[in-house]
Amino acid sequence: MVWAGISLGYHTDLHIFKRGSLTAVRYRDEVLEPIVRLYAAAVGPTFVLMDDNSRPHRADIVDDYLESEGIVRMSWPAYSPDLNPVENLWDALGRAVSSLFPPPATLIELETALQEDSRLLNSAVVDHLMENMVTRCKLCIQ
Repeated sequence: MVWAGISLGYHTDLHIFKRGSLTAVRYRDEVLEPIVRLYAAAVGPTFVLMDDNSRPHRADIVDDYLESEGIVRMSWPAYSPDLNPVENLWDALGRAVSSLFPPPATLIELETALQEDSRLLNSAVVDHLMENMVTRCKLCIQ
């Protein structure tokens, strides 16, 4: 599992969950506390967290943590068209890694490839995804 945060003009480094599956506790301890909390503080009161509706993201322990830190989360309907711009970034990263020859054969090789191809997280790519949100929303409405 891989996580990254993006916003206009900024992106976090990739966070790779090395072992096991994502749980609410891991999400809080490995992502929210060390990454999101600090970024939210730097952005200030306009910060809004957008995540998906995966179970670890919606657990009570996560809700309690976000509330205790004053982090506002965007409402996100469970069965909405997925307009989360980071999904396009994951697609590009997946295509970049899958085009490697030879393809990664081990988890270590995959992690290395992900880190090397994380150049796709550059500000120009991220800003383009964010700036196209209005157009993408209009297309979903049509």
